[in-house]
Amino acid sequence: MKTIYFIILFLIINFGGLALGSWFMGDAVTGEWYTNLNKAPWTPPGWAFGATWTLIMICFSIYLSYLFSIRNSKFVITLYVIALILNVSWNYLFFNQHLTTLAFVNIIALTLLIIYFFITFGDDKLSNIKHLLLPYIVWLCIATSLNGYVIFNN
Repeated sequence: MKTIYFIILFLIINFGGLALGSWFMGDAVTGEWYTNLNKAPWTPPGWAFGATWTLIMICFSIYLSYLFSIRNSKFVITLYVIALILNVSWNYLFFNQHLTTLAFVNIIALTLLIIYFFITFGDDKLSNIKHLLLPYIVWLCIATSLNGYVIFNN
């Protein structure tokens, strides 16, 4: 029962974070600045972002529910809050403020933090559940490369 409570809680928080990040982004994806950027040839179509983030947040919420059921500590909570802040703030830095280099540092930090979750909290009790982080890690690597491409080609 505790795990189900945590799944619901993290779904609400994580999708709330996505909504906040989207709000920070505003209409920037269709705005002049973004549409005029020289973007990477491997940039996914717009619909892929919503579909991917939905999958990522469902997987991440399930992973977190098990993690917090087993290791609910101030340290784990702090790491999660940092990840949430990094995730939400990237949209603000990149799309709203056009601070592409700072956004790049931000997304690298987020990627390293999610990899840290995968490695550090992937012990016996979470050895299978940790694989729910793989879509997040793969997407962050792609997003990091897209952000880097914008920096180096604009």
